[in-house]
Amino acid sequence: MRPSQRPGPRRDLAGLPPHGTSRETAREGARTEGRMPTGEQLLAETEQLKEALERRPVVDMARGVLMAAWSCTAEEGWRILVHVSQHSNTKVHDVAKALVATTQNEPLPAHIEEHLPAALAQWRASRDG
Repeated sequence: MRPSQRPGPRRDLAGLPPHGTSRETAREGARTEGRMPTGEQLLAETEQLKEALERRPVVDMARGVLMAAWSCTAEEGWRILVHVSQHSNTKVHDVAKALVATTQNEPLPAHIEEHLPAALAQWRASRDG
């Protein structure tokens, strides 16, 4: 029976590697133990990759907004987004969405606006070295 024909939930995340472990490393570990990823694991990974591809344009636009506003590089823009995300306990995609929305005169949510100045200050300090 193919994974898509199995009864029950299609996304069994129990077999996925722990957060912070690369899927490639997990796959290598499975191969060295004589196991290959299951169909359900591959299906879950495919779903996660699809979601990442759908969210990437918004993140890239937010990096562009930061690059235009602060003359930073794409990598620095990414680090700024990650800093705000980590310190505001907000997903990077949601930070990016909020930042892009400011180009349409939407205000930044308070929990993001609170952490953006610190991220920019850290970026400036690392740039000025």
